[in-house]
Amino acid sequence: MSPDTPPVAPGASPAAPADGAPTAPAGSSAPADGAPGAPAGPGAGRGITYADAGVDTAAGDRAVELMKDAVAATATPAVVGGVGGFAGLVDVSALRDYRRPLLAASTDGVGTKVAIAQALDVHDTIGQDLVGMVVDDIVVVGARPLLMTDYIACGRVVPERIANIVRGVATACAAVDTPLLGGETAEHPGLMGPDEYDVAGAATGVVEADRRLGAERVRPGDVLIALAASGLHSNGYSLVRRVVERAGWPLEREVPEFGRTLGEELLEPTRLYARVCLDLVDAVDPADADPADLRLRALSHVTGGGLAANLARVLPAGLIADVDRCGWVVPPVFDVVRRLGDVPWEDLEGTLNLGVGMVAVVAPEAADDATRLARRAGVPAWVLGTVHEAGDYTPRGRVVAGTKGVDGGAVDAFGSYRTQ
Repeated sequence: MSPDTPPVAPGASPAAPADGAPTAPAGSSAPADGAPGAPAGPGAGRGITYADAGVDTAAGDRAVELMKDAVAATATPAVVGGVGGFAGLVDVSALRDYRRPLLAASTDGVGTKVAIAQALDVHDTIGQDLVGMVVDDIVVVGARPLLMTDYIACGRVVPERIANIVRGVATACAAVDTPLLGGETAEHPGLMGPDEYDVAGAATGVVEADRRLGAERVRPGDVLIALAASGLHSNGYSLVRRVVERAGWPLEREVPEFGRTLGEELLEPTRLYARVCLDLVDAVDPADADPADLRLRALSHVTGGGLAANLARVLPAGLIADVDRCGWVVPPVFDVVRRLGDVPWEDLEGTLNLGVGMVAVVAPEAADDATRLARRAGVPAWVLGTVHEAGDYTPRGRVVAGTKGVDGGAVDAFGSYRTQ
């Protein structure tokens, strides 16, 4: 725990000074900078309190009271204990039934999308973005989430605001059957403005070693299934905010292409894919399937870097996937950003998801089943492309490879995007 940290979730404990500095008795006056009799606090004649330093532990306790029911609602039968302990506990006895369990871990934040939430004073949706960024990253290897934790740094604890953020995290955690096992709020006066905050989280999951999804399973002829994004999700907001700022558009502006205000569109929460992806795992490759021949080969979460860069990460060296840009209609928000900022298409596709939030790489015989299952779950899905031997394929567009430090396969994005 950091020194200035009232708790926000089961793994936290009340804040207390932790820097080892002695505390002057109440009402005393300590010399400042060695000057005898110099006043030592905001008011002469008394010492500096923690509140004088900008930390309100009572506000932190109030925030916990406001959020604890939402956090408790995420608990599964495996959770041990309740809110307020120094650490959260989860029973992992079920791992004894695994032949070789692998733990998957991920940590992430929401990025500068929090600036939109702060500007609109709407804080109950940003938590879903956090869960989407963190939990869906461990699902891509086929891992089932065991727990999530969150962390909020802020300039000043406003109990209702902090509680709304955590309620958003908790609601999303419940939607993907993941206990919010612990968390903390750190009050950082002087480092952050009174109304500034940032959020981060971490998740842990488990997958059977011989059922782990990834590049080593992908083969020539495999089919790419796109799962639609709900909007911008939580990447590229530095570009988006710069475009909006330069155009002088207020967040309250009604945008006909969106059918709502600019701010409402920019704050649209990240779609959660964990449940539909794990349902795909179970439906396409039931428990008795041969682990050496799983039909769901890999998943790619389309986050920072865009579609091609993230898809290339789950392809092995020597293979290339084709993606026809005219295979779907780019949602209006992306085209508005492009036109408003005169952003080149190449830069746009290397920054934003352009309407594809997750990609499933499946065996050809599983493509129809995968597409139908996703659609039944309420997620628009379509065939995005095919995987080829690189030596037998002639690229037709922009080839992306070697992204995120991965020496793997490549993606050929060709054709022109369709817009409304």
